[in-house]
Amino acid sequence: MTQITLGKTGLRVEQNGFGALPLQRISQREAMRLLQAAHDGGMTFFDTARGYTDSEEKLGLAFRDRRSQLVIATKTPAKTVHAFWTDLETSLRLLKTDTIDIYQFHNPAVMPVPGAASGLYEAMLQAKEQGKIRYIGITNHRLDVARQAAVSGLYDTLQFPFSYLSEDREIELVQTCQAQNVGFIAMKALSGGLITHAVAACAWLTRFDQVVPIWGIQRRRELDEFLELIANPPRLTAQLQAFIDADRRELGGDFCRGCGYCMPCPQGIEINTCARMSLLIRRAPSEALLGPAGQEKMRQVADCIECGQCSAKCPYNLDTPALLRKNARDYQEVLAGKPL
Repeated sequence: MTQITLGKTGLRVEQNGFGALPLQRISQREAMRLLQAAHDGGMTFFDTARGYTDSEEKLGLAFRDRRSQLVIATKTPAKTVHAFWTDLETSLRLLKTDTIDIYQFHNPAVMPVPGAASGLYEAMLQAKEQGKIRYIGITNHRLDVARQAAVSGLYDTLQFPFSYLSEDREIELVQTCQAQNVGFIAMKALSGGLITHAVAACAWLTRFDQVVPIWGIQRRRELDEFLELIANPPRLTAQLQAFIDADRRELGGDFCRGCGYCMPCPQGIEINTCARMSLLIRRAPSEALLGPAGQEKMRQVADCIECGQCSAKCPYNLDTPALLRKNARDYQEVLAGKPL
C-alpha cells in the first residue's frame, strides 16, 4: 500500500480513495458491505457529498464503529449561510460523526473568499473554530476557479477532474497544488466511464505522489480490482503507456465528460449520456445503449431547440448542441449496421 500526505492537512491516507457517488444506486445493505470491504482492504479516504442523496447516510451506518480509522470528505452546494449550516448539520448527523475531516464547497461558479457578500467562507472558518470541520476544501470543474483556489492560500484541498486524458494545463494545475502544498483529490479518474483500463489509469495517476484519485465504486468486482491495485501497485510500463497514448489519440479534445452540470435540459434530453453516446458504444457493452431505452433517449435529441442553456453551463465550454447532433447521427449509423 502507498500512503501519501494530503497537502497542508497533514492527513495520511492510502493513495487510492473511494468515491461514494455511485452508492446512491445500490441498497443500504450492499453499500455497507462494500464500504466495509473497502476499508478492510486498505482504503482510508472516502469522499461523498450532501448532493449524493443517501450516500452520506450509508457511510455513516457502515463506519459508525470505525470513524477514527478513516478520513471522510463531504461537500455542500450551499449558496447562503443558512443553507451552509443546514447542510453541515445534516451531514454530521447522517455521517454519525462530530467532525468532518474535509468539508468542501461543491463546484461553485465563483470561489468563496473572505469578505464576499455571501459570507460562505466566514461560515467555513466558524465551523472550523467550532470543531465541526478540520480542513477547508473546494471542488470544481472550471479550470479558472480551480487555479484561483490553488494559489489563494484559502483552501487545504482542491478536487478536480484528472486522468490520463487530462491536458498539459490540468497537469500544470496539479503541479501548482504541489508547489502550494494544497492536497489534490482527483475526481473522474476514469473520465466518467470512458477509461476502461483501471490498471493503466491507476499506474498513470499514482505517479503523482500528492494526488489521491477517488474511484467511483458500486460493485464488488470493481472494488476487488482496485484493492488488487492497492496490494500490488502497478508501474507505468511501456506497454501501458502505449495503451494510454492510443486512448488519448481516440478520446482527447472536445468530448463530453458526463459531469451533468448542463442539466436539466428544458426539453428533457439526458445530455450527459446523449452527448457522448458514440464514445460509450465504442467502449462499453452496447446492448442496453442500443435497446429501446437507449433509442428513446437519442430520439429526444431531435427535440433540442438550441436554447444554449447547456453550453452556457458547460464548465468545458463545449458546443453541446453540436455534440448532441453528431452523436445522434453516429447513433443512427450504428443502428443501420455501420461501424463507428
